[in-house]
Amino acid sequence: MEFISGESRNQIILLPDSIEDYVEDNNSVRVIDAYIDSLDLAALGFSRPQPRQTGRPMYDPKDLLKLYVYGYMNRVRSSRRLETETKRNLEVMWLLGVLSPDHKTIAAFRHENGAALKQVFRDFVGVCVKLGLYGKELVAIDGSKFKAVNSKDRNFSEAKLRDRIDRLETHIEEYLKELEDEDGKEKTGNEKTVAEIQGIVTELSERKERYETYVEELERTGESQKSLTDEDSRLMAANGKMEVCYNVQTAVDAKNKVVVEFEVTNEGNDKNQITPMAEGTKTVLGMDAVVVVADTGYDSVQDIVESMTLGIEPHIGGTDFDICVPVDEPPPAEVVSHKDGRCVYVTGRNIVLCPMGKTLYPGFYKKATEQGVFYNREACKNCTCKCTTEGRGRRHQVPMTEADFSKSCNDADLFVKQMRIKPDKGIIRQRKSIVEHPFGTIKRSMDAGYCLTRGLRNVAGEFSLTFLAYNVKRVINILGCKNLMAYLAG
Repeated sequence: MEFISGESRNQIILLPDSIEDYVEDNNSVRVIDAYIDSLDLAALGFSRPQPRQTGRPMYDPKDLLKLYVYGYMNRVRSSRRLETETKRNLEVMWLLGVLSPDHKTIAAFRHENGAALKQVFRDFVGVCVKLGLYGKELVAIDGSKFKAVNSKDRNFSEAKLRDRIDRLETHIEEYLKELEDEDGKEKTGNEKTVAEIQGIVTELSERKERYETYVEELERTGESQKSLTDEDSRLMAANGKMEVCYNVQTAVDAKNKVVVEFEVTNEGNDKNQITPMAEGTKTVLGMDAVVVVADTGYDSVQDIVESMTLGIEPHIGGTDFDICVPVDEPPPAEVVSHKDGRCVYVTGRNIVLCPMGKTLYPGFYKKATEQGVFYNREACKNCTCKCTTEGRGRRHQVPMTEADFSKSCNDADLFVKQMRIKPDKGIIRQRKSIVEHPFGTIKRSMDAGYCLTRGLRNVAGEFSLTFLAYNVKRVINILGCKNLMAYLAG
């Protein structure tokens, strides 16, 4: 018996008469085609959504968007690899009508339409809302670090720059001394020439001047780091080591693990991210209130209090403390004893409330730590709370700029309510299964664990494609291609 054999390569027709025969009815590429054809790219803010009247014909931006969404869904993100796929991949040939754009054209499309790509992501979120795929009962928020296009050697803090400058000064002095002693040395043939030494000194001096320029820039801008390849990227802890990264925040609905909102930041930690992410989620889902869950990295009392005033119910792992907040009317009960209290800065009144309901007033500004210091010696003298730091009296420090610090404050007609911030353990246990599912899929299954573009705007556009591709894959898994296409067609 013979092996199964294929057709001869010399036959006249190698493929069917129509590429359509190679794409099944339930192929996800048909979903991509139907969805993107339904979009109004001009309304979404894409550049050049209409063909030019003169000059060389251009590619339809819908075709380039289809190519990118297909690529991100299938582990192909590079513009050069996408160009290769247009020449060998039958699904891509079907999707683009056998077009093969140059990799420069493909890359330029992503570069020019970063903001518009975010609008496409939000448009598909709107499709998911209409399909009832969001439960709107619980949203998990989390952040993950994605390596930027910038090595650690090309990232500098002020301390690192000053250390480099000191070492360069030492090397320059050594070479200058060698230059001075050159005439008195007996020649052996192995020494550097005077011209070589002068060249080295010149190169070291130029590098030193460049580093001094970076230090001046950091002092002028108030930034803590300087990255040379990708200016917006920052050195931060990622996977147990320090890497130059971006911190990508996501909000994921508990019902089907579909991403609701995301934001690309260059903050090294997750503090103060609950409110903006939850507010974005409320807006997208059209909700007046939302329950969110996050891990201990989001434990910021100011962020928690702000989110609560906006109709957000936060459940943060590891939190269990008392706070006092201002209210419009006197509460029914007086402030009582507490456990592990936290102080709260009241922005509108420029005062701090301690967990016992006492008011701390603005004292002075600490330039070294860029913090305003608030205290009330009389209130803290006999208090057993010890919620503020030791010093002459007890103090609470609030991060702010010197320009924002003021000794003016208002505690008139102040009513205070004591609250316990204590998360629901049942909700906390659900967090990992909700929010870590998308990150795992993106980093492993979609091979999107690192950035290909540079700059905060471009990286945000890149992750718009990433999360759009994830949501499309997720919805296909839930509904199936035919049901989703039937909805899009209707």
